[in-house]
Amino acid sequence: MSVMVVSGTGTEIGKTVVTAALAAAARAAGRSVAVLKPAQTGVEPGVPGDADEVARLAGPGVTPVELARFPEPLAPETAARRAGMAPVGPAEVAEAARKLAEEYDLVLVEGAGGLLVRYDADGGTLADAAALLGAPVLVVAPAALGTLNMAALTAEALRARGIVQAGVVVGSWPQRPGLAERCNVTDLPVVAGAPLLGAVPAGAGTLAPAAFRAAAPGWLAPGLGGGWDAEAFARAVRS
Repeated sequence: MSVMVVSGTGTEIGKTVVTAALAAAARAAGRSVAVLKPAQTGVEPGVPGDADEVARLAGPGVTPVELARFPEPLAPETAARRAGMAPVGPAEVAEAARKLAEEYDLVLVEGAGGLLVRYDADGGTLADAAALLGAPVLVVAPAALGTLNMAALTAEALRARGIVQAGVVVGSWPQRPGLAERCNVTDLPVVAGAPLLGAVPAGAGTLAPAAFRAAAPGWLAPGLGGGWDAEAFARAVRS
């Protein structure tokens, strides 16, 4: 079963664009891809959600799947409760991912917000779904000041649950990085205890889909299907 869970250190940090880059790199290698969004919040019915955006950017051969949609932009459990709708728990997420893995070469499960955001009234989280699946978690982190603490806390939560952290990807690398961003390239893998596996440029999601697909493998390390070199990137940003 080839399932990867994409989580992050928080919200609005580039998880969807990173997921799209992963899907695009997999498609470039000839793999079929399903993108599973367990709970889409803050999007009205009929409006494209995160999984649809991944499919738009990554192109044909990527199937978006959404388990539930709640209208208010809140944590999934809160949004479900306020809408009077049934929440989506970790067991449902794991079951859906397993079924998709029978049909697709790669299943990407994109979470909402950070790793321990609540999905149901029992306190179920994306980490619980990853544990049920035995799937690695790729952590998306911002580049700026404050990211080291968030990355360290996320890594600690994963280790405490016996979940493998595949690595860290910077979700939005600025065109003109400051001192903190440049230092964080070196420090992120240290505090996370996992390799830095990519850096997606800020604004990548605004590219035309064809341009996005052509560029995406260059933002990701070989372990994620790309050709990005962490050491060369670190040298370049330090110079």
